[in-house]
Parts: sequence; structure tokens; C-alpha cells
Amino acid sequence: MKLRNFYLVMVITTTCVSVVVFPAVISNAAGAPKKKLAPAILVFGDSIVDPGNNNHVATIVKCDFPPYGRDFVGAKPTGRFCNGKVPSDFAANILGLKELVPAYLDPTLTLQDLATGVSFASGGSGYDPLTARIVSVLSLSDQVELFKEYLKKIRQGMGEEAAATIVSQSAYLICVGSDDIANTYFSTPTRRLHYDINSYTDLMARYASTFYEELYRIGARRIGVLSLPPIGCLPSQRTSGGGPNRSCSNSSNQAAQLFNSKLSAVLDSLSKTHPDALFVYLDVYNRLTSIIHNPIQYGFEVVVKGCCGTGTIEASILCTSVSDSQTCKDASKYLFWDSYHPSEKGYGILSDMVINEFAARFM
Repeated sequence: MKLRNFYLVMVITTTCVSVVVFPAVISNAAGAPKKKLAPAILVFGDSIVDPGNNNHVATIVKCDFPPYGRDFVGAKPTGRFCNGKVPSDFAANILGLKELVPAYLDPTLTLQDLATGVSFASGGSGYDPLTARIVSVLSLSDQVELFKEYLKKIRQGMGEEAAATIVSQSAYLICVGSDDIANTYFSTPTRRLHYDINSYTDLMARYASTFYEELYRIGARRIGVLSLPPIGCLPSQRTSGGGPNRSCSNSSNQAAQLFNSKLSAVLDSLSKTHPDALFVYLDVYNRLTSIIHNPIQYGFEVVVKGCCGTGTIEASILCTSVSDSQTCKDASKYLFWDSYHPSEKGYGILSDMVINEFAARFM
């Protein structure tokens, strides 16, 4: 695949795609056996679930440097857009699989790593192919091609039956689209020259439907789709569109809600067209909004800015060790790690809400 080099300083991503395949046992935090609900987890999407694929892509959308990974195992920056774990890691644990989900493009992966799950996600991607092209990252189509390559490796290493099980018994958790609205639509002029927000979210919905149809064609039958979050309440969007008081940006939030309604309709339609498959809409918007409005209830002290640097604009290449003098000491007090991405604690709380709801559909 060809990756063009573009220069863009700011990228926002708050949504993703995870495939999960179902039933053995890992230990939970207390050491007790935990039931395995899936044989593997396979992840698609953007920076919310990119554990380091962008480390191997010619793009500036990276975070394989401090202070990213500050609270990760060994305080190591792995390419996760966070101070620690990301939702795919929490999902793998909830499903009883393993503690961490590696990047598919990691050249050190073993067959066992592949067999229990990897991530194809790429920070900066979106439903709209233009979104990935602008920052030279892996589009959803690119990620699907990597998935097909992955299945060839599974067939060669484990046989046709194992590959068939992974495809047919997987749960695909899709979580992508924030970059389309925050970056491609509101931050660049290309789409706004030809689309108003209603017609652009229609375009996104068409691309989304095509993507889900492709997953179904490959064999996916358990598909969970995370809604867009309240994009306008991300620290960066408060800074750019929230006025002098840095309130939530109404235009971004309204766009997210508009797309969410169309996404829900797409999934309802797919459910009717393919009654042998499960298409589940998972509400992130209202859950994250609840945390923002009731931070103390969830153990947070700060929800209007991130931990890194000033917390109002820094992310990716703007969140570096140079920012350390202003970076917070305890990220667990912050809902957001940088101006675009939640902290490990924030991800953990949201993952418990969403992934447990999704996993319950397979019990």
C-alpha cells in the first residue's frame, strides 16, 4: 500500500474498531481464574486503540516518546496515545484473553501473539478515506487488507479450521469517526467546500456501511460499534471552539450526535439485512458526558484539560518531554491524558461500561 507524506500538526481521534473472538483462562488482578470469552481480539480503528502501528508508518502522528507511556509497564512509550493502557488492552482483559494487545505491524510478533489477538488500528484514521490520507496513516481499507494478510498467516500456522473459527466467532468492536469531524471537516476546508455537516455525516454513514458490509463478507458475525464521543468537550475542542471560557464546542457535539443517529440507523438496517449477524450500537457519547458532568463520582478532579503540558492543545508531537515541566504529576486525577485522548483511568472506566455491555451479548 502507498502512504503519502503530508504535514499536519494536529490530529484528534476518539473512536476505534476491535474484533473479538470467543472461549480458557487468565488470572484477574486478584489472581483468580477468569473465564475466557473469546479466542482472540482483533482491533481496528484510530489512535484510541493504536498500540504502536503508527511507529511503523511514515507519518508524524506518533507518540513513541516520553511522556507517553509514563504509567505503562516499565514506563515505556509504546506508541499508545496514552499514559498507560488503551481500550483494546482493557477489552482483552475483560474478555479473559491477555493483558495487552500488540500492534500487528510489530515485527517481533509470534504465532501465539497473532492467535490471541492484535490491533490493526492507526492513529488519525477515519470512516472517510480522506481523513487517513491527510496525515498519511492506515485507512480502514488498509486495515482490512492487513486483516486478510493476518488470516493467511493464521491459516498457514494453525490451519483452516482455526482461521474459520477466528473469523466466524469474532466480535468486531468498531470505534472510529471522531477524526472525520474534528479534523477533516472542521479543521480543513476540503470537505466543507462541497458538504454541509448534514451531507458530510451522510457521507460518513455510507462509508461506515460499506466497511461493515466488507467485514460481514469476510465472515464477521458479532459486530459492536462505539458511538462518537462528545467531541466538542475534548480539551483541544474547548480551546479551539469553546470561546474564552473554554466551554464544550456545541457545533462539534451537534455533529457527533447527528452522525450517531445515522450510525444507529445504519446498524439497524444491517441487522435486518443480515439476521444471522449481531450489530450492536454502543453509546460512548452519553457515558463520557456523564463523567464530564459528574467527575467526582468517577474519581476525577480535572476534566476540562489534559495532564500533558498545559493540557489545552498538546497531543502527539506537541506532547513531548519538553512539556514535562507543566505535565501533571498524577494522571489518575485527570479524565484526559493529553488534549485529545483520555487517561488510562478514563479509558478503564469507559471500557468497563462499554466492553462489559458488549461481552454480555455473547453470554
